Amino acid sequence: MTDGYGGTLGREPTRDRRPNTSRGPGDQRCSADQSSWCGSHRASPLFSAADRGRFAGKPQISLVEICGSLSETGAEGSRGAHHKQSEAQMDDLRILNGHLIDPAADMDAVADIAVRNGRVRAVGVLDAEPARSVVDASGLLVIPGLVDLHTHLHAGGTFWGMEPDPVAWYTGVTSWVDAGSVGAYGLAGLMEARKDFRVRSAILLHISAHGLAARTGESRDLSFLDVDALVAAATKHPEEVRGIKVRMDASTVGDNGLEPLRIALRAGAATALPVMVHIGSGPFTLDQIVDLLRPGDILTHCAGRGARGVTLPGPIRNSLRAAHERGVIFDIGHGAGGFSFEVAEAYLAQSMPPHVISTDLHVLSASGPAFDLPTVMAKLQAIGMPLVDVVRATTSAPAAALGLDAGTLTVGAPADIALFRRVDEAMEVGDVHGVARTASERLVNAATFVAGEYLPPTFPPAPPSWVSLSDAQRTALNARERRLRELLTDPLVPISGVANQIPTTTAVNQE
Repeated sequence: MTDGYGGTLGREPTRDRRPNTSRGPGDQRCSADQSSWCGSHRASPLFSAADRGRFAGKPQISLVEICGSLSETGAEGSRGAHHKQSEAQMDDLRILNGHLIDPAADMDAVADIAVRNGRVRAVGVLDAEPARSVVDASGLLVIPGLVDLHTHLHAGGTFWGMEPDPVAWYTGVTSWVDAGSVGAYGLAGLMEARKDFRVRSAILLHISAHGLAARTGESRDLSFLDVDALVAAATKHPEEVRGIKVRMDASTVGDNGLEPLRIALRAGAATALPVMVHIGSGPFTLDQIVDLLRPGDILTHCAGRGARGVTLPGPIRNSLRAAHERGVIFDIGHGAGGFSFEVAEAYLAQSMPPHVISTDLHVLSASGPAFDLPTVMAKLQAIGMPLVDVVRATTSAPAAALGLDAGTLTVGAPADIALFRRVDEAMEVGDVHGVARTASERLVNAATFVAGEYLPPTFPPAPPSWVSLSDAQRTALNARERRLRELLTDPLVPISGVANQIPTTTAVNQE
């Protein structure tokens, strides 16, 4: 998949974010061709999937029920009185009646979306022309496909790596940023692996040329921190390599102190790329790290206990505030050890909200405590971050941080779309230390589209053998696999519900 990127970071006023049941003139926003895309709105609550050519050769699974009754028809069957419309003029997908939240476009209203050739054709109140696929999203939130700024891909190629597609389809994450799994030596392997991803992906190249092949220790030998090799690799793949990663803690840098960060920053200056810095305890202070960061650099695990100085008076707190004000991007980067409710709440209390919410999803965190991006989003909502800010921090803000063509559904943008049910029920969520908070609601994914194509279900594999699991995690994983096996081994329908696949013909009388 081609990854062309570009975006802007915007902010919009807070509004009532419950789905509206009516439209007004202010809810309408269409493309320049208003005569084609605006007018009376009539739509059938159905989804038809006649065109899935992008996934040719891959297993196809039909879209399950989103809301109400769903059926399938081809483009010919849906045309009806509009048979004069040519196939070339027909939209590939229309999503109707959903509550669209798109912070980059200052959009928070009921609206329709038309998709053609993988990009958004129009947004607003659409006319009644048919489309190859139509989804009635009444009662659902429709948001840009989520952008996870901190993940670890390349399963089988690194200690941390996992596959994105088995998680993407049920979480709405359509753009995944691999945060340093590989350095210059391993980039070719990840470039090859990502060819099979259905989702979009970008890469933060590790300053250590061998990346995260092992669990830790990658910057203990400074000879591996090869700026020339990184610059050559980033220059060869400018669309894919969008930044540089360095981890700063005692186990990764050894006796090298701040030098790995300084080398990463030199590489960043040579390539004009941002540097993402993992923070932890080490032979340096937090403010020594933070004071070196430039506007646009990314401080990940910003709400880990390594950053708890935000709650205290003195230079550490002041360095964080100064960094926040000068444009350093604060990223949650939850992971297996990088998120504390105490620290996150202190940021919000001091009007220093994180710019980006990411998971740091990898084989150690995917079975908990991070789980997935919607779960991490619920944790920030649980401590008072408004939904529209949470959506911004998982769409337009991470896209802008790396210049990705993602995170918005404005006309012309890639049609990466996530549909969610907004479930009003309490859910207990925890940080990496077992501290719990209660989220009053959660977002449950109903469907995910990349370039206007529905992502079909893909079952996630078991964690690799080197991941330690609790008895509860192992039992839950086994139960999940058993439930799926039982679901698929049961006949889909009774014999009376099977459509005849062989056309009936009239027997010829032979005398």
